[in-house]
Amino acid sequence: MSRRRLTNRQWERIEPLLPGKASDPGRTGYDNRKALEDILWVVRTGAPWRDLPAEFGKWNTVYQRFRRWSSSGVFDRIFETTQGEIDTRSIQVDGSYIKTHQHAVGARHVHPTQGKGPTRPTHGTLSASERVEAG
Repeated sequence: MSRRRLTNRQWERIEPLLPGKASDPGRTGYDNRKALEDILWVVRTGAPWRDLPAEFGKWNTVYQRFRRWSSSGVFDRIFETTQGEIDTRSIQVDGSYIKTHQHAVGARHVHPTQGKGPTRPTHGTLSASERVEAG
């Protein structure tokens, strides 16, 4: 079984949480498992929706289903139900694209008006107060 696909056991837990079942009012969802696999491909790869491979179907169709499921809380229900079943051995973070602000790593913050030297160019002339200090 591919680690990139949902297992049958995972699908059995998730399937009742998705809208569009025969028991739901309104239109039934066309192949919810395929739609979820398509959405998960985008999430796993971080690719833009428009780069969804053609074998997954039309990118906008997959995106619209993702949007509907997100706004209706489908993913919240899935996360709550499957919490604790995540295989943390397969989580990877690529630090080459993580950026932090200089102050997050302990750099000393210098306010622009408290820095060294004048805060504006002097062009060889000193203000009255600077002349008094220079003495």
